[in-house]
Amino acid sequence: MKSANGSSEINKSSEMNFGENIGELTSARDADCQVKKSDGDIEQHDAGTLVRQLSEAPRREIEDLVGKLMTLHKKLEMDGDRIQSDILEYTDLNQRVRQLTTIIADIAGELSDLRRN
Repeated sequence: MKSANGSSEINKSSEMNFGENIGELTSARDADCQVKKSDGDIEQHDAGTLVRQLSEAPRREIEDLVGKLMTLHKKLEMDGDRIQSDILEYTDLNQRVRQLTTIIADIAGELSDLRRN
């Protein structure tokens, strides 16, 4: 249940960051795409530089999401290991309870036999 809430929080956070990133991209495109020279001519930036500038915010967002997924993956593995350990412990305790039940049943049978004699 906790992870469902965590996913919801991540989705909301991602949506907010995505909206902010769109605004950043628009501003970056308008500001960085063209630079005015003193004589009024417009100089175009190198296409590679422009692509790097425009892709920086989405790249950071992807890296952030990958980091969050890696964290969730590690947590899932740790939870799986803990659950497996708990199951083994439960199995051991269950076996001990069966043994104690058998001992108690044997003792109860012997006491019953003693009372009859």
